[in-house]
Amino acid sequence: MTPKSKSSSHSAARDLFPGALEIMVLQTLHWQPMHGYALVQHIQQRSRDLLQVEEGSLYPALQRMLKAGLVEAEWKISPTNRRVRTYSITPKGAKHLELEVSRFEQMLEGISLVLAPAKG
Repeated sequence: MTPKSKSSSHSAARDLFPGALEIMVLQTLHWQPMHGYALVQHIQQRSRDLLQVEEGSLYPALQRMLKAGLVEAEWKISPTNRRVRTYSITPKGAKHLELEVSRFEQMLEGISLVLAPAKG
C-alpha cells in the first residue's frame, strides 16, 4: 500500500506504517465480507484515491491474516458470475482490530503532540 503524491499520480515507494493495510482490511471486513478486488476498490474510494493497494501487498497480507485466524475465506460466485474468494473477519480478527486501532490512535496522538507548536 502506498500513499499517492498530491503533486503527481505516481505513488510513493514506502508503506504508510507497519500494519496499516491490515487495519484497513480488517475494518473493511468488519463492515461486510468482500473479495480481494472489492477490498482494493473500497480502500481506494474511502481514501479519496490517496491510497493505492497493490495486489502484491494485499494477497500476502490476506494470507497472513488467514493463517493467524483473523479472517476466513470461502469461494463464492460474484454478481458477474465469476468465482471469487470472499473474506470475512473472525471474532479473533475483531478483537485484534480493536487493539490495533487503539494503538494507532495512541500513536497518532503522540505524533500530533510532537508536531504541534510548543506552548509557552
